[in-house]
Amino acid sequence: MPISLEKGQKISLSKEAGPSLSSVVMGLGWDAVKKKGFLGFGGGQKDVDLDGNALLFDVGGNLLDAVWFRQLQSRDGTVRHSGDNRTGVGEGDDETISIDLSRLPANVQTVVFSVNNYTGQDFNQVQNAYCRLINAQNNAEIARYNLTAQGAHSALILASLRRNGSDWTMTAIGAPSRGRTYQDNLPDMRPHL
Repeated sequence: MPISLEKGQKISLSKEAGPSLSSVVMGLGWDAVKKKGFLGFGGGQKDVDLDGNALLFDVGGNLLDAVWFRQLQSRDGTVRHSGDNRTGVGEGDDETISIDLSRLPANVQTVVFSVNNYTGQDFNQVQNAYCRLINAQNNAEIARYNLTAQGAHSALILASLRRNGSDWTMTAIGAPSRGRTYQDNLPDMRPHL
């Protein structure tokens, strides 16, 4: 049974998914807020283009690589993005990022997942947002973090995976940030490395 994470909570991936865990998928899903029309007419929904990112850092907090909608895989091929979903329409994960933990270079200490609203709306216009970590070997959900951080921010630092010897620890972060791309959020990520 998957764990429902709260902001700041940490879990051991080997404890929750078993020591043979070698690859994971971070799924991100959201819905646009439905617009209210005049007297019930003219409503609808405005598309929201959230962009999921995976940022790879070394032990010193230096950015080694970034996987996002403009670079769909890491230079070594161990991290892959499913591609840009520009609407949030439909059920299930809108974007996914796959990580081969067994092949991730040894100098990668932390992987930070973030999301930016490229179309510029703030998170008051996004609902039902979540991220979830899945065991890629059997598609079992390990953990889910429902993102209730609505507000005037246009980006969120979601969660991190941190290497701890042969194990990985996932931390639910949920810190608001601003900007259309991950580069704008790097200063806000520093405290979570």
